[in-house]
Amino acid sequence: MMHGAVPLLHDYLAYSASRLGEKVALVCGTQRVTYGEIEARANAIAHHLTAAGVARGDRVMIFADNTVETVVSFWGVLKANAVVSIVNPLTKSDKLDYLLNDCLPAALITDEHLHSVFSEPARKCPSLRRVIVSGPVDDAELAGLPHAVRWDSAVAGGHSKAPARRCIDIDLAAIIYTSGSTGEPKGVMLTHRNMITACTSIASYLELGEDEVILNVLPLAFDYGLYQMIMAFRTGARLVLERSFAFPAQILGVIKQEKVTGFPGVPTIFASLSELKSLKSHDFSSIRYVTNTAAALPLKHILMLQDLFPGARVYSMYGLTECKRCTYLPPEDLERKPLSVGIAIPNTEMWIVDEDDRRVGPDVVGQLVIRGATVMKGYWGKPEATARKLKPGPLPGEQVLYTGDYCRIDTEGYLYFVGRGDEIIKSRGEKVAPKEVENVLMDIPGVREAAVIGVPDELLGQAVKAFVVMEQGSIIGEKQLQKECQRRLENFMVPKSIVVVASLPMTDTGKLKKTALS
Repeated sequence: MMHGAVPLLHDYLAYSASRLGEKVALVCGTQRVTYGEIEARANAIAHHLTAAGVARGDRVMIFADNTVETVVSFWGVLKANAVVSIVNPLTKSDKLDYLLNDCLPAALITDEHLHSVFSEPARKCPSLRRVIVSGPVDDAELAGLPHAVRWDSAVAGGHSKAPARRCIDIDLAAIIYTSGSTGEPKGVMLTHRNMITACTSIASYLELGEDEVILNVLPLAFDYGLYQMIMAFRTGARLVLERSFAFPAQILGVIKQEKVTGFPGVPTIFASLSELKSLKSHDFSSIRYVTNTAAALPLKHILMLQDLFPGARVYSMYGLTECKRCTYLPPEDLERKPLSVGIAIPNTEMWIVDEDDRRVGPDVVGQLVIRGATVMKGYWGKPEATARKLKPGPLPGEQVLYTGDYCRIDTEGYLYFVGRGDEIIKSRGEKVAPKEVENVLMDIPGVREAAVIGVPDELLGQAVKAFVVMEQGSIIGEKQLQKECQRRLENFMVPKSIVVVASLPMTDTGKLKKTALS
């Protein structure tokens, strides 16, 4: 496929552009951009960065929304032999300052509307040799930034070829920042080989083809969103890129208009879909597959998705930024094992270990370990955090990923997610997995979303506390919810308190933010 050379990630774009140059690769609002146009603009950005002194292995940070410029920049940075890091546009100034000082990028690519957030951190960042700003930026703003130019002048070069190739496949391609459930952001280091392996594996089980039209409402700063774009360009498909899922009714119109075939989402997106009363009037016959990750889908959401997209294959999946994807549940197994997150993705191996690092048998809960070419190289500049996650594997010199997640594997090799290691609640000397309690709450009619945490308790050590969002019009109160839990759960797992709230706190990437609950 790649003309005899060992492929690098950006060869996906070059190959699709050489075959399908006139095909629309990207739909973004009113813009429709072809593979040939994206390839030409990415080459121009690559030459501009190289001329500005960006060298092999340098980091380039993209701080922008889901836009055409972000997509072009991603490929352009790779073509410049550099390492790309996309940062969520919702990031605040002090966090951006932290990220800039953490990876010390040689260049920053951003957009004028974020000026109030990036201007001060950019001025203070000692490593920047170039700042590229898209949008209607005025001369005074530009002059106040280090080595700044407008996007239009950066892409004006017009180069038919990319700069000379300096990288090999074990060089870093990307640093993806993960907030994790605790502490400061960590930059996950991924090589070209890591990302190509993940793409090949996922595209094979999703059976992606050139005729796909993939909807992406997830931030490109989030690996789940980013890989939608990479896999679309790998197969020569079309990507429909939206800024967010803030206006569900509008997105449903886009699905119909663009004849979308693939709909990747997270539980919060599917929860807000279920609230739309007009869903039945929409024609979703074009949708061939729906994917979910970030957390196992509650049974009621699986049933809702099957009802909404009757012709679609529904994939429940689970993964971590540190290895992209761990498992997927083949759609034909949904009926049989609705609560499982599935089997290991192709070309990946997994097992469970106990607290003494011994492998355990079926149905024993322990820590999940992942082995394969998708496993990250470590956290950028954080050797101690890396050493906690990456440990020696079966082969000399090999590293495997200790996920920190508690899971079990059944006799057929299907994985069940029990809880993040740092979320397990120790109450009355017993271990309580929040996920188990959340599953029971989600099964109660009228409950839309549920989150369970442990709170300090003098008597119990930790008490189980639940936060519940009710469906519109539901009249079940906190006492009734408590009774239902007592009926369905072992004594020590029943929440000591249940609070009905209007909404649950979310991270920038649409994951539940339990650290904001108390």
